[in-house]
Amino acid sequence: MFIVDLTYKVDLDIVDAHLEAHVEYLKDQYRRGVFVASGRKVPRTGGVILARCESQSALAEILALDPFKENGVAEYAVTEFVPSMTAEGLELLNEG
Repeated sequence: MFIVDLTYKVDLDIVDAHLEAHVEYLKDQYRRGVFVASGRKVPRTGGVILARCESQSALAEILALDPFKENGVAEYAVTEFVPSMTAEGLELLNEG
């Protein structure tokens, strides 16, 4: 499991210009079973994605397809972790 921490590098008007394409990209990754959860940071300085992927390098290839990445809108920090305990109903996230 990976935590993807996006930080915007541009003004919000530029973020908003690419938002629709970014949301379509997110939906596609949910359909593929890669993304588990996502949302905006508060305050709105970026976002966070929880992802399931076989490796960090495979995830990097997927993230390279994000319109935010393609257009220099955001930078990405990726942290891998192994969920071993979750709230009831989220057991599918457990790996160990």
